[in-house]
Amino acid sequence: MFRSLLVAAQRPQAPGPGPARPPPPSSSSSSGAGTEALEAQFSCPICLEVFHRAVGIAGCGHTFCGECLQPCLQVPSPLCPLCRVPFDPKKVEKASSVEKQLSSYKAPCRGCSKKVTLAKMRSHVSSCAKVQEQMANCPKFVPVVPTSQPIPSNIPNRSTFVCPYCGARNLDQQELVKHCMENHRNDPNKVVCPVCSAMPWGDPSYKSANFLQHLLHRHKFSYDTFVDYNIDEEAALQAALALSLSEN
Repeated sequence: MFRSLLVAAQRPQAPGPGPARPPPPSSSSSSGAGTEALEAQFSCPICLEVFHRAVGIAGCGHTFCGECLQPCLQVPSPLCPLCRVPFDPKKVEKASSVEKQLSSYKAPCRGCSKKVTLAKMRSHVSSCAKVQEQMANCPKFVPVVPTSQPIPSNIPNRSTFVCPYCGARNLDQQELVKHCMENHRNDPNKVVCPVCSAMPWGDPSYKSANFLQHLLHRHKFSYDTFVDYNIDEEAALQAALALSLSEN
């Protein structure tokens, strides 16, 4: 919500866990550009909101919210979400300098214009009546061209999944991984992977011996990024061969 009200397209990376940077230009100014630059400097690249319990990766120096970086720490060989450089999870440190600056700098709320410290911006925006009013008045989605075609009802749901342990519903792939790691890490039961079983080639009766490891190793990306479900295996192979020849 905090970042949904910003306009700037390119955001500079906030300082890492090392020495604090000097105050950004126009941080004490009331100009819109200065405010956006200040907010952008202290925004997490993952959730695009002001940092919450900021942590920094010692190797590359990039900073994230502690909760946003947590899923990366669950894999055997984590990569920085921003620059994709491998890092040692043991060398992720609390970004004390960033937290200190969040408590020092103030910015006006995008709704009521009240100046609050960046450390309190999230909680303020979530309860600001003006911001809620702006969000409620956002334009509703309207198709560019009206259509009379009915929405297909027989397409399998490959976007959200049910937890095979407790039945929690409407989890996308990343949420499923996070949910299982947080709530079922020590569950010894063998279960069917809901992601694999939803695929055209999936076996709904096959149970993974170690479901959590399966999630971490097999589902780091979403299948629909790479797979066309509307063609069969032979057609997919021919398309891949044709693409390979064209690139050479």
